[in-house]
Amino acid sequence: MRNMSGNRNVLGRLPRLVTRPLTIASERVSSIRPDRVQDRIVHALQWSRTALGLTATVWLVMAYPMKVGREDFVMGKLEDLLISCGITFGVGLLAVTAFISAARAPLGRRYASCLLGPGYCVVMILCGAGLCWLTWKTLRGELFSFDIVPGDQSWLISVLLVVGQGVGGLICLILLLCAIPFTVVVLVYGVNSCFRLGDVHDLLPALLSPLMVWSLFILNFSDGPDVAAPPSILYTFLLGGPVSVTLLSVWETYRLRRRYGLTLRTALGR
Repeated sequence: MRNMSGNRNVLGRLPRLVTRPLTIASERVSSIRPDRVQDRIVHALQWSRTALGLTATVWLVMAYPMKVGREDFVMGKLEDLLISCGITFGVGLLAVTAFISAARAPLGRRYASCLLGPGYCVVMILCGAGLCWLTWKTLRGELFSFDIVPGDQSWLISVLLVVGQGVGGLICLILLLCAIPFTVVVLVYGVNSCFRLGDVHDLLPALLSPLMVWSLFILNFSDGPDVAAPPSILYTFLLGGPVSVTLLSVWETYRLRRRYGLTLRTALGR
């Protein structure tokens, strides 16, 4: 009876064990500053834009033939994700540095003390995408070679190598299955929170998100299309994200000024 009760407890905890890392990921990359302005309308529009973008991406991939294999497409997107995070981090770092430098004392020091959250968010995204790329390349044998040449070692070493290869492959597979949803969650929440720049000031996500998405647009445009879609649909898809983010950011800036009295002048203490 005790064993059956223990098994039920373990089975009952499985959903929590699976969802807990995703919950932690969503909490760590969402803006958590206690006194930040919480506008439900802006929040709902941001999530609607994200959901629409994900739906459009899935539809485009499923509706038109791909120019590369699906595996190469996924891994290419992960590599683009790492590059995009680097570009976003660089652009955001320069913009935030200029913002903090232009703020009068003691606002500049207070803003600088809040930079840990955005940096932590970017590091989590990089680690998740990097782990996906590393485990996938390892499983495909492109990073490490585990080929066993008969006759080069004793049978005991050969058995140990085979067992080690199997265990290592299983560990990489488990890590990959955990890293993919984790990376998706931190990326979605990170994009919606503009990499937690709202922890520094409420205006920063609205001011900097257009700069970031247009930088990523240039990267995606230079890579060329991944699907054989008509140019009208392809360019509409590529421009949809930056244009919608820019329009939403303009409206959010206007709403923060009219409804909450937040302007760039007051943010800089001018």
